[in-house]
Amino acid sequence: MSSSVLYDAPGPKARTRNRLYSVIGSLAVAAVLAFVVYRLDVKGQLDPKVWDIFNNAGVRTNIRDGVLTTLKVFALAGALSLALGLLLAVARLSEHRAVSWVATTFVELFRAIPLLITIYALWVLFLTYKSDLGVVGENTAFWGLVIGLTVYNGCVQAEVFRAGINAVPRGQVEAAYALGLRKYQVMTTLLLPQAVRSMMPTMISQLVVTLKDTSLGYVITYTELLFATRTMANNIIVNGENPFTAVTIVVAAIYIAMCLALSSLATWIERRGRRTRTGVAVAAAAEPAEQPGVLDVTGGSLGAADGDANKTVR
Repeated sequence: MSSSVLYDAPGPKARTRNRLYSVIGSLAVAAVLAFVVYRLDVKGQLDPKVWDIFNNAGVRTNIRDGVLTTLKVFALAGALSLALGLLLAVARLSEHRAVSWVATTFVELFRAIPLLITIYALWVLFLTYKSDLGVVGENTAFWGLVIGLTVYNGCVQAEVFRAGINAVPRGQVEAAYALGLRKYQVMTTLLLPQAVRSMMPTMISQLVVTLKDTSLGYVITYTELLFATRTMANNIIVNGENPFTAVTIVVAAIYIAMCLALSSLATWIERRGRRTRTGVAVAAAAEPAEQPGVLDVTGGSLGAADGDANKTVR
């Protein structure tokens, strides 16, 4: 009998076949990696002189500044996208038809427009009306990237929030209304906490996408990590050519490290949430209370009482 309800346990032939596929797949991946290393070595990209550039203080400073500007954009855009997503989700679930229609149109519109077009259009708009937008000032590229990321990812987060809210059992909502809670109380104390807890992995996944999408600032000349390192590689010559490959590998490793750190933070938050979801402790059972004189009956009296009861039944 199968030990799983999802699939049948593999038999001896299936296990042998799976092991064979695993070995073949591992060998194929190893062969691809070996070929990549070989080609890099042939092209001179593994020359110690190429990688020695990262020992330069100026190179490390440029990479550090690029990481800091990337994290600054991500922190602001991530927080604003969560706030906008929550607002749009509540608006889409509103009983007022006009509010729900406006929120739905906004979400569907900016989810359909490519993010790069949104960022570029905002950048051009800020450049054109820079004199009228005193808040933007000289930071047109920064605000174009932040607002573009906020609008697009906020629309995606709105759908995540809405899915989490709709996943809460309808009986809980009806019970809350039966207790006399108002709609905003039901939303803030019942629906949103459960929605955030259940959709936390999806929300963090979208934040990882937001972090990676900061690299689109390269198009509008914002000095995030990709633009800063690309400009740096253009100004460095090693063995007669620019070290684009080495810089790209390092930048990719930095992006991977930041995304893994964010995913680890999400895992920690999820585990902590499961530990705190303990509910109200059930009180220990106490000895039943005795009414004075109820159990103080002798065996003879109890037997007499049973006999009287039998006579009554007859």
